[in-house]
Amino acid sequence: MKDGVKIVTIGGGSSYTPELIEGFIKRYSELPVKELWLVDIEAGREKLEIVGSMAKRMVKAAGIDCEIHLTLDRREALRDADFVTTQFRVGLLDARIKDERIPLSHGMIGQETNGAGGMFKAFRTIPVILDIVSDMRELCPNAWLINFTNPAGMVTEAVLRYGNWEKVIGLCNVPIGAVKSASAVLGKPEEDLFFKFAGINHLHWHRIFDKDGTELTEKVIDGLYAPGANPEKVVENIKDMRFLYEQVKHLKMLPCPYHRYYYMTDNMLKDEMKAFQEEGTRGEVVKRLEESLFELYKDPNLDYKPEELSKRGGAHYSDAACEIINSIYNDKGTKMVVSTRNNGAIDDVPYESAVEITSIIGAHGAEPINFGKFAPAERGLLQVMKAMEELTIEAAVTGDYATALQAFTLNPLVPSGDIAKEVLDELLEAHKEHLPQFFVKQQA
Repeated sequence: MKDGVKIVTIGGGSSYTPELIEGFIKRYSELPVKELWLVDIEAGREKLEIVGSMAKRMVKAAGIDCEIHLTLDRREALRDADFVTTQFRVGLLDARIKDERIPLSHGMIGQETNGAGGMFKAFRTIPVILDIVSDMRELCPNAWLINFTNPAGMVTEAVLRYGNWEKVIGLCNVPIGAVKSASAVLGKPEEDLFFKFAGINHLHWHRIFDKDGTELTEKVIDGLYAPGANPEKVVENIKDMRFLYEQVKHLKMLPCPYHRYYYMTDNMLKDEMKAFQEEGTRGEVVKRLEESLFELYKDPNLDYKPEELSKRGGAHYSDAACEIINSIYNDKGTKMVVSTRNNGAIDDVPYESAVEITSIIGAHGAEPINFGKFAPAERGLLQVMKAMEELTIEAAVTGDYATALQAFTLNPLVPSGDIAKEVLDELLEAHKEHLPQFFVKQQA
């Protein structure tokens, strides 16, 4: 790879961007980022200018030789890029709020990456990521795509299956939080532990071992979920509701925080409905938080990432993206949990599908560590959810209504029959502007 790296961040006006800048600054001695292009759309121009000015202040304060470019022209930015990171939200936070409010108004889970809302986020996002890949094929055919746009697993699989782009890695911050949580329970440094994750994005399980090979999984389960345990909160944007201790003990693996939507659906729905009535959806809360963050970012004296960003719900995302890029650039062989092609690492899902799994990251990308088979308790849910993902991705690409309805029917968080169709129709109409694939065919 050439001396000096060009990185393009699509969704550059995101509130997460300062963490990305911080990550590149602290790795500059081994990852010399010479050009960083922050790209956004017209609707995000103001945020891009605010966060872009802050990024320039951060780079200047660090004293590194890195040019920050701000643009609304994606193609201009992509030319000859080495790495492209994606952190965009089609329809902005208003679209997320619709994804949450409409299902909740029908008495079902309203969440940005799970249930009906998560599927609609995929419907809007996947055509855009495939357009980006098409531009990359023309303008930067050797670049790596590092995606942390949600739903990260489905977006990554769409790039692999329909974009035919092999140089892609998906990223989520949830495993990072799980590692920190287990480390705190055990009182051991993260580097003294080995974590074996497997599953799909927002639906993975993991086991934990020490340097002697002793398994510590059950010890962590006890520390987190036994009666009387008082663990720290792992993920900012998910209600910290206690899993059923006996159930998790039976798994002999640690579930990710999002499993609460599947293992404790009724309680999670009651809590969401209460919050919906009292303070609005999580998207509405985040919108208020983002407004306060951008007020902070406007401060001409602010040249570092503020602590308030950690409350946004995506802490560590951007830093992990920097480490993936660093590990590819320097062929470091870092162990990280990422979304990548399964290639047989998990027996229970298709070979060509994207899975979220502990992998070795080097110059050729992510090499998943073999996991094998799941027990029935994990395998059943995993296979249903993977099939739902495959249908959702197909519907996003084709705009086929029946395929979308089938995905709704399969999703455990969406009641089947007439109510599924009613919510599907209402969400399609609400997001019509961003879902041309579903409407062009109907008009033809």
